[in-house]
Amino acid sequence: MSTDKDKPVAGKTSDKNGQETATAEMAQSAPQSPPSEAEAGGEMRLKFFPVAFFAVIMGLSGLTLAWRKFAEAFHTTGLFSHLLGIATLLLFAGMLTAYLMKLVRYPQMVKGELNHPVMSSFVPAISISLFLLGLCMLPIMPALANVLWGAGAILHIILTFHIVRNWVEKQHFQPAHLNPAWFIPAVGNVVAPLAGVPLGYYELSWYFFAVGISFWIILLVIVFNRILFHDPLPPRLLPTLFILIAPPAVGFLSWVKLNGGEVDAFARVLYYLALFFAALMVLELPRFLKLPFFLSWWAYSFPSAAVTVATFVMAEKVGGAFFHWLSLIMLAALTALIVLLIYRTLLAMRAKKICVPPDH
Repeated sequence: MSTDKDKPVAGKTSDKNGQETATAEMAQSAPQSPPSEAEAGGEMRLKFFPVAFFAVIMGLSGLTLAWRKFAEAFHTTGLFSHLLGIATLLLFAGMLTAYLMKLVRYPQMVKGELNHPVMSSFVPAISISLFLLGLCMLPIMPALANVLWGAGAILHIILTFHIVRNWVEKQHFQPAHLNPAWFIPAVGNVVAPLAGVPLGYYELSWYFFAVGISFWIILLVIVFNRILFHDPLPPRLLPTLFILIAPPAVGFLSWVKLNGGEVDAFARVLYYLALFFAALMVLELPRFLKLPFFLSWWAYSFPSAAVTVATFVMAEKVGGAFFHWLSLIMLAALTALIVLLIYRTLLAMRAKKICVPPDH
């Protein structure tokens, strides 16, 4: 017969398993402190950290290279361009860390960008940034420049194949998805020889140039078809029209590198086409000035820097007062543009309008 002594006392457990169960119940019933507003905001900003942010690195790298050309043209120290290049490298390291954290915590968000018909074109901005930073570091840290360029080459080859395969295999692309940002993967290929040739990757640089210049010609026709015969670009993507300047401007610079420094007939075709697109964008300025600020405003920066550097090269190789003064005017305008973009970006960050869900 059992007695009251054999019965467990209420509120206590009779064995080890019971103790564990009670502990677990206490843990579950204990009040959980909700994440602070700062923590929740930080997680949201990380989740929606846009890959298009790397256009900032492209713009700042372009400004660095433009000021380096100024220093070479006027035989000045070049200290400013070196410091700007190092600052841009540090900013890139911070951005890349944030994007890798996003990849670890929110892999589906990154996968969505890689396969998105519009955003996927901005992903190669990471590898292009590596190419450009390699070029920026070349005079001061050549070993680091080699590492940056090599990493950019591997990543850009992978991304180019991924994006082109998406174009070929996917069936969900519509004319509305097409915009000048589709040039970015092609531009990246054309950027590669700028540091690739001086680093000794001559044949690989030719590969990148051949792929980039060919896809630029193909996409130029398709993009103009979209602009002329389909709905206008939405306001958020209007700044990407500036990207029309970049392929011929960067193509000119790469061709001169590959051609032993000679400005031949093909180089002139590329340069004057870039100059035409730059003049066209200047005429469109009233239209751009009416736009509210978007992160896509940074699309103004790198193409403007590319045609500025190309004009410095024309002043160096061809000579003449026209190119001399045009390069200085372009450098002043580019510097003012980058300062404005930094200011507007900081204001948008302060107002929490960046790194937010797309519908904000």
